[in-house]
Formats: sequence, C-alpha cells, structure tokens
Amino acid sequence: MGSRDLRRVYAIDPENWAVLKEIEAPGIPWAAVAINGEVRFTIGEGADDDRYVYRYTTEAGFSKMFACPEFTGSYLSFDGRNLYLAQWYKHRILKFDENGNVIREINVGAEICGHAFADGSMYVLRGQEQPDEDWRIARLDPQEETPQVKDIAVVPFACRSLTFDGELFWSNYRAKDSIISFALPN
Repeated sequence: MGSRDLRRVYAIDPENWAVLKEIEAPGIPWAAVAINGEVRFTIGEGADDDRYVYRYTTEAGFSKMFACPEFTGSYLSFDGRNLYLAQWYKHRILKFDENGNVIREINVGAEICGHAFADGSMYVLRGQEQPDEDWRIARLDPQEETPQVKDIAVVPFACRSLTFDGELFWSNYRAKDSIISFALPN
C-alpha cells in the first residue's frame, strides 16, 4: 500500500492489517502491481510529477525501468505476461513488452481510476472525476482485436485503484480513508 502524500510504501499483513515494513519511495507512489515476486510501481518525480515505472525487490530496493509515454500514467495491472498502464485523462490503457515498449493501446472511452485482471478478463474502473465522482466497473476481453468495453456495475463511492485477490475485488475509498472489498453481481 502506498501513500502519495508521505511518499512511502507499506508492506501490510493481510491477516490483521498491521504494517510490517515502511519504505521511502523515490518519488510519489501512484500505483503498484505484483509481478513474479517483484513489484512494479508508477512513481512521479520532480515538480511536474513526471511518471516512471520502477521495479522493487526486497533485495535491491527501487530501480527505474522506463519513462511512461508522455510522462503520464498511473494505475498498473499484469496479465501474467505483460504490464499494463492506465493514462487517466487519455482514456486508454497501454500494454508493454518486457523492455518497456508500448505494444498495444486499449481505448476505454472514459477516465480510468483502476484496472485489474480476473478470470481472463480485464476489469476497469471508468467514468469521470468531475463534478461528482461518477464511476462504473467495466469488463473487456483483452484478446479481442478491438475490445468491447461493457459497464457491468455502478461503483457507489469515489474509488481509486483496483485489484483482484482470486475471490474479491478491492478498491480504495480515498475520501473515507477506507479500503473496500466487493464481489461483482451475477
């Protein structure tokens, strides 16, 4: 879990939510995703909050991998092979190869405040922040040449970030300093 205001990253015990470790980030930690025993972060640097993708391992700490296209990007997901990065205001998710090259662009038609993979599909929190935090969770098939993005539920809170633990989705309700878990409707 990260704190953009404190520029810290925390290892959390999932059983009791206790902080196990606190780490200073090399900038503002905007998002993270676990990848094969490592963690990838989107980190903002400098006065312009230029965004970069970093690798973190417990052995080596943080290491910069590559700049986000146009120095913008936030939320991350991983499909088992490739890293994906959301560009909130560009309404798109970019797929990267192992060298940080963009190999695909997926337009989701709205602002993006999180995305995750579950059961072969990509789930996206999309909508608009202004004026009233209007968000939906949508599903798409990333195997389609031009994925059809389908809203499947309204998210009744100002959500940020999305992950899936194999059973439940999790998101941050920033305005209430809460983490929310939920299942999708059948």
